[in-house]
Amino acid sequence: MSDKRERAVLAGGCFWGMQELIRHKPGVLSTRVGYTGGDVPNATYRNHGTHAEGIEIVFDPSQISYREILEFFFQIHDPTTKNRQGNDIGMSYRSAIYYVDEAQRACALDTIADVEASGLWPGRVVTEVEPVGPFWEAEPEHQDYLQRIPHGYTCHFVRPGWVLPKRAAAE
Repeated sequence: MSDKRERAVLAGGCFWGMQELIRHKPGVLSTRVGYTGGDVPNATYRNHGTHAEGIEIVFDPSQISYREILEFFFQIHDPTTKNRQGNDIGMSYRSAIYYVDEAQRACALDTIADVEASGLWPGRVVTEVEPVGPFWEAEPEHQDYLQRIPHGYTCHFVRPGWVLPKRAAAE
């Protein structure tokens, strides 16, 4: 493992399921859930304004690339439903990528184009791509939720056959 660590911030619906699936990817060093992409300082569950429920991922790029994280992100949530994932409806549950630098922005846009071209999803990708802003860590009861409550609510799952073609993944 290298000493280099990178950060990814994503939103794809309820943060519990996102965290549980992403945490198991080799190269993911840590995850935490919180609120991002909105207008309320010191956001909380009861007062998060226009923030999305998001996940902050710290990863080792020698083990997993940002592109691989994004491909998995598009495999575990529906990027074609505006402000919705499963039964969860509202701005809190939007699909968004919050990039930390220009390289992540370019990678996000390329990945979205490849997802669109793949035909894996029945609709147009509505995932927002915005610069990262403050990330307000969610309350302790939301961290590692599905680790503590294994049969708790989630609307996220791995779609094994929904993998981008190798030519797109190798870029």
